[in-house]
Amino acid sequence: MNGKSVKARRLAADGSHPPTGDCRTDSGRPRRAVSSFAPAVLGLLLAVLGFTLAAPDPARAADKPTVTLSESQAGTGGSVTVKGKGWRPDALLMMLVCGQATPAAGVPGGTNSCANSQGRAVTTDGDGAFSKKLPVTEPPKPCPCVVHVATVTGAKAAVDAEFKVAGHPVKPLPEQRAGGRLSVLTDTRLDGSSGVLTWFGSPPSRRLVFTVGNVGSAPVKDPVFQVGTSHGVFAPKWEEQQWRGTIAPGRKAQVKLSVELPAGAHGDYLVSLRFGDKVLAEQPWGVGRPWGVTLFWVLLCVVVPAAVFRVGMVLVDRIRPDRRRGRRAPGRHRTSRIGELTGRLPKLRLPQSAVTPERGGTPPGSAPARSSTTLPWFSPDTDPGAPAGQLSAPSDNGPTTKGQQ
Repeated sequence: MNGKSVKARRLAADGSHPPTGDCRTDSGRPRRAVSSFAPAVLGLLLAVLGFTLAAPDPARAADKPTVTLSESQAGTGGSVTVKGKGWRPDALLMMLVCGQATPAAGVPGGTNSCANSQGRAVTTDGDGAFSKKLPVTEPPKPCPCVVHVATVTGAKAAVDAEFKVAGHPVKPLPEQRAGGRLSVLTDTRLDGSSGVLTWFGSPPSRRLVFTVGNVGSAPVKDPVFQVGTSHGVFAPKWEEQQWRGTIAPGRKAQVKLSVELPAGAHGDYLVSLRFGDKVLAEQPWGVGRPWGVTLFWVLLCVVVPAAVFRVGMVLVDRIRPDRRRGRRAPGRHRTSRIGELTGRLPKLRLPQSAVTPERGGTPPGSAPARSSTTLPWFSPDTDPGAPAGQLSAPSDNGPTTKGQQ
């Protein structure tokens, strides 16, 4: 060991420090002067961090949607330009003029207090901004009024801008009733699945399951909820359902309510839950197309025409004459026709006195050997039933036939 290292160790053991002018290490290399710059670097980092925390984040500020109006007041028949920023890109929005609402309280009555017939739909651009004119119409509820802008599909977002409808009556907002108040504590869900009948057009049904808590000061007994279903931009159709039970203040309970859609429903639906005048939760519901109904109509369009064609061909075969039966030989047809007519003629018999033994007859009292029939236009000499020896030859003195010399 050299003397400098031993001296340094002794000084460290005594608790004394080396002189400030000695900036060399044990190996003789100069020390790095870091201790003098550490406080300055630390102060600079803290200053930069504080500035970053204090400055607003443009991305986060842009995530919050905003709505501005070109005018704060307008009468019925006019219009107001609605502009928005910070919305989700390519999102479908619905703009409505609603009554009995404020930007702070929102729209307690839901879309039932809005002028739904004069609402306008708008789609945001790639930056989440939009601008469109909205016609001014008196809402079904008195003012205070707002222009309500909310998303139709996807993640829910809504903004209310204060607006005054000129000439429309103004009434204060209804006071909140003291007592029990319910609030949804967990996310809602739809339990159940579709069966075979739903595939053929049966009404789809689910169970809306959620947990509510009583945040008021009084118990809530047998609360009556309102379950609404809406499709697209249409307002929900509400149906009241009562839950049996009592929820004490500060307690919670799980509630299950049935939800049913009309027969043949398909597409994107929204199930809303409302208690009193406040909408507690909303749950999307995608319903598949009933392909069984489509298959039924396709088969009906194929089977019915085929059955009608088959019945028509059978009728045609029975009505039209049979050509094979009409094809007969001419001679055979005439022969059978003459035989049929001859059979209908009455049979003639000669009396027994007119038959002599010499002519081949039988004496009286004896049984005839055979019966012979003489037609009236044959003479006795040319009787077909007479023996061949008794037939007389034709006379030469008779008149000749035509064509003979």
